[in-house]
Amino acid sequence: MIRSVITGCGSYLPAKAMSNAEFEERIDTSDEWIVQRTGIRQRHIAAEGETTADLAENAARAAMKSAGISAADLDLIVLATSTPNNTFPATAVEVQHRLGMDHGAAFDMQAVCSGFVFALTTADQFIRTGQAKRILVIGAETFSRILDWEDRTTCVLFGDGAGALVVEAADSEGNVEERGILTTHLRSDGSHKEKLYVDGGPSSTRTVGYLRMEGKEVFRHAVGMITDVITAAYEATGLSSDDIDWFVPHQANKRIIDGSAKKLGIAPEKVVTTVDMHGNTSAASIPLALDVAVKDGRIQKGDLVLLEAMGGGFTWGSILLRW
Repeated sequence: MIRSVITGCGSYLPAKAMSNAEFEERIDTSDEWIVQRTGIRQRHIAAEGETTADLAENAARAAMKSAGISAADLDLIVLATSTPNNTFPATAVEVQHRLGMDHGAAFDMQAVCSGFVFALTTADQFIRTGQAKRILVIGAETFSRILDWEDRTTCVLFGDGAGALVVEAADSEGNVEERGILTTHLRSDGSHKEKLYVDGGPSSTRTVGYLRMEGKEVFRHAVGMITDVITAAYEATGLSSDDIDWFVPHQANKRIIDGSAKKLGIAPEKVVTTVDMHGNTSAASIPLALDVAVKDGRIQKGDLVLLEAMGGGFTWGSILLRW
């Protein structure tokens, strides 16, 4: 059988790091309040004129360098984002052009904070069916552009950034000890739309709109939904939390991350947490966290890595892979 193996990773953050203290001058909040409720201490904010495509391009180049490939080696680019440069064309095709890739295909994927899990799952299907041999999967966001900076319940939570992986086809016997993506599980439930959404769009208001969230409701559903798709991953592979080397969740809120790990029986020392440094970067959060853990030496070749995310819609999903 064919399996999708991760061969390179990279990331990019805007230069400006915005501390919690900076919010104290603008809205009724404090560093203590933000850290206690979210675990966030800072987030990166894109500069004026710096776009999602800019962040994505930089992360893509880092991932390609890590994999030792060029644009000529790619068959496909899948870019997960909720903050594209334009309504159309897809930001992925702009990145494709910037990389000098004049063949294959490129498209965007929109599943909000679950976007990278959906994009990597899609790439896995292309590889498993033989339609592509090498794919660049990117998560990139400039959420600072859709925040209401007067809404203290949302503006302190999000940041900008990008991360990317190179995924390649490899022959496999199909056992769980071999490298590659072992199983993926995706879910969505549109009945929860009003709990986390943007109040604008080209077809509805002809505006970009602002992010709106019912924080307590999102928190209430998060742990249960995350547990659902991770349990499905264990059932599909015969593995358990005891087998996991690293748990890399979507970086939305430290309380959600800690609650999910505790419910699943994953030891705290196995959890990769970057929400304190990056805030919630939506579709970029998982590849950003992966790149941090790879670069600091935690994630090693052969490690069993569990990814999960939940986002607006609601959407949620998991990926279990051997690094």
